Amino acid sequence: MLDSLRPYLSTAFLALLIAYFAYHAFTGEGGLLQSDSRDAALAAKRAELADLTARRHDLEVRARLLRDESLSADLLEERARSLLGFADPRDYVIRMQP
Repeated sequence: MLDSLRPYLSTAFLALLIAYFAYHAFTGEGGLLQSDSRDAALAAKRAELADLTARRHDLEVRARLLRDESLSADLLEERARSLLGFADPRDYVIRMQP
């Protein structure tokens, strides 16, 4: 009996191997059926990148204004008041609870 099935064993093994890899190609972590979750994650990462790029640009502009060659007196005064906790007598101060 085993001798009559011997020619088909390698074919059956290869068929099972192909079925295994096909199953995981569709349902695995990086499978074809997971494309919606990958697209959603990509969109979220792109939005985060855009936010971080805008924040970085803002920080670069503010840092450029604090350099010696292009010092902005208004920005320097704003930072000094913020760090020291002082306010001009003409300023309106609104205290907020943290």
